[in-house]
Amino acid sequence: LPAGLSQWFPALEVLDVSGTGLAEMGTELLSLPCLHTLLAKNNRLGGPGSLPKGLGQAPLARSLRVLNLSGNRFSEVPPALLRLRGLRSLSLGGNRLHSIPPDIQELHSLEFLYLGGNFITAIPPELAKLPSLRYLVLCDNKIQSIPPQLAQLHSLRSLSLHNNLLTYLPREILNLVHLEELSLRGNPLVVRFVRDLTYNPPSLQELAGRTVKTRNVPYAPSDLPESLVRYLSLASNCPNPKCGGVYFDSCVRQIKFVDFCGKYRLPLMHYLCSPECSSPFSSASQSSTSQSESDSEDEASVAAHRMQKVLLG
Repeated sequence: LPAGLSQWFPALEVLDVSGTGLAEMGTELLSLPCLHTLLAKNNRLGGPGSLPKGLGQAPLARSLRVLNLSGNRFSEVPPALLRLRGLRSLSLGGNRLHSIPPDIQELHSLEFLYLGGNFITAIPPELAKLPSLRYLVLCDNKIQSIPPQLAQLHSLRSLSLHNNLLTYLPREILNLVHLEELSLRGNPLVVRFVRDLTYNPPSLQELAGRTVKTRNVPYAPSDLPESLVRYLSLASNCPNPKCGGVYFDSCVRQIKFVDFCGKYRLPLMHYLCSPECSSPFSSASQSSTSQSESDSEDEASVAAHRMQKVLLG
């Protein structure tokens, strides 16, 4: 950046240096207290010293609202960006990112996050702790699964996941009550009903924990070691409405297809406490399976009324 920039334009609010071959941004940037939009797309940023030291402590950390660094060479999200707590829009598409740092949760004001066109393989659950996020773009990556915690993004309006490696979606995605657009095209979503009954038998600790929970055995923190109290708090309820069981680490993964928007059938992942919950030889499971599938259909139909556009092809 040119020296003396802050002296020439002390009230500068928008700075666009896109496509200039820029390899680093100097300390002059830190002296622009009114800057709220910085566009630096399609440059050569990403090496050591690309961003000025002290970026997270400068007045800019409070004033900057929009930052676009797409089309550069960043291999990781610079830690300094995670201290720009006033950011509402962050674009890092078309870089060389392989991961999303858990500390992304610190950007509480973020409403728009664009990370498409990278090499990201996983989504950290911490991403779900962005209360204001409305638009999330993760297309053209190498993501294989969606954490169920993403359903906590209650403000989300648009979720772009096309051209990834997804084979199923978490059932919880139906809880995104304000979602209007979901883009899934270009994923190897399974095309036929699949049951995965690979099942690791529960440990003795899990069997004891299940008994305590299902029979409502009373206990107080003073009765058990702290580690066991914490373990018992991690019980998950089996979604089979006829079961009433719980599980901890041992469960059966099962993909169910549900009708969506009257046209598509989406594969949603369910977790059951044991193979008996889905066994066709169990009379309880016969009714519960149909009931469970019916419940899923109902959930999807409710979600379909909210969803305006599902892009699968």
